[in-house]
Amino acid sequence: MSLTKSEVIEKNRYELQFSVDKATFDAAVTAVYRKQAKNISVPGFRKGKAPRSVIEKMYGTGVFYEDAINDLIPDAYTAAAKESNLEIVGQPEFDIVSIDENGLLLSAKVYVKPDVEIKDYCGIEVEKKIEAVTDEDVDKEIEVIRERNSREIDVTDRAAEMGDTTVIDFEGFCDGVAFEGGKGTDYALKLGSGSFIPGFEEQIVGKNIDEEFDVNVTFPEEYHAAELAGKPAVFKVKIHAITHVELPALDDDFAKDVSEFDTLDEYKADIKAKIEKRHETAADNAVEDKLVEALIEKLEGDIPEAMYEAETENFVRDYDTRLRSQGLDLKTYFKYTGMNLDSLREQMRPQAERQVKARLALEKIAALENIEATEEDINEEYNNIATAYGIEIEQVKESIEADAIAADMKVKKALDFVKEKAVIKAE
Repeated sequence: MSLTKSEVIEKNRYELQFSVDKATFDAAVTAVYRKQAKNISVPGFRKGKAPRSVIEKMYGTGVFYEDAINDLIPDAYTAAAKESNLEIVGQPEFDIVSIDENGLLLSAKVYVKPDVEIKDYCGIEVEKKIEAVTDEDVDKEIEVIRERNSREIDVTDRAAEMGDTTVIDFEGFCDGVAFEGGKGTDYALKLGSGSFIPGFEEQIVGKNIDEEFDVNVTFPEEYHAAELAGKPAVFKVKIHAITHVELPALDDDFAKDVSEFDTLDEYKADIKAKIEKRHETAADNAVEDKLVEALIEKLEGDIPEAMYEAETENFVRDYDTRLRSQGLDLKTYFKYTGMNLDSLREQMRPQAERQVKARLALEKIAALENIEATEEDINEEYNNIATAYGIEIEQVKESIEADAIAADMKVKKALDFVKEKAVIKAE
């Protein structure tokens, strides 16, 4: 199997011709015959017992060719593509050129990565805005920690209050008739959650355990059940239990319990520093996004549609993988969202186009600035991937080639270069 021709047929598109010698082709045809013969019926022979010559005479000499060629193409094309030294993008279009005494000759029309141009990528002006950290930001984070360390206590010495969780039985009536879906037993309802009809939760406030009472409400005009929309209703309610979430006191003891600090002031200062760091990181990421957008604007070149299509498919596959990690899949996602594969591709397309253009721009900058990935860069990235996925570094090296890692690192270093040369103005 070897490459016999590589020629340009249009801009960014090549035709590769590659051959498979007769012995290899004949062996592939024989393998297909042996696999399929048992299912072929020929008059005068028991099923699966007809000789190959008889089958070929009856169905044609090339009866096994198509499957044999399909079996040969992956390895033959891969070898030819590698020999061509082209940066092929997208999926090839295959054709059979000839089948004769010399074997098999195939062609593949392929798109290649375009030779793009980019100028004025040094000195790009961007603004960097870092959000200030307020006392309210710190308090919100502390409240989240307090809620994580809260405890639920039974209330037996008072009536229900907003913020309590009540365990209730209820049944609703409209015009004196119970309606479907209006009944519940031992239902846990947090007062103030807004999960029931407006006015319902407020009327439970002030009621005690074991108390039975009526709750009078009016269904909203836009209620999902049309037969109840806008109508008054009465709910018969009984309270079985009341619980209340008790938050820990906000003092030095709390700080000691949830952190390595001895005082609340030290703990608050640490939280503020961490929020500031997050804001700084967010601002840096925003700067990088602005720089990438500027580079895309400066990029010149004809980008094959195949690159956008291939990257869109990558995005779809990645999304499917993320869904599966959450116990879902695309079929289930489509069922609940009303989308389909085409609409998902359409949604992913703008992001895919941006990714393709950004990478082409940064690859070109890496080439212009002679940016290379060192062995140290590559090993560090292998280690980062291994750490992120919790696997051995050798396992990562087996699944990702060093050349692929090096290509990604050059792109990353090119962006670092552009950022270093940029004029970043703080707002």
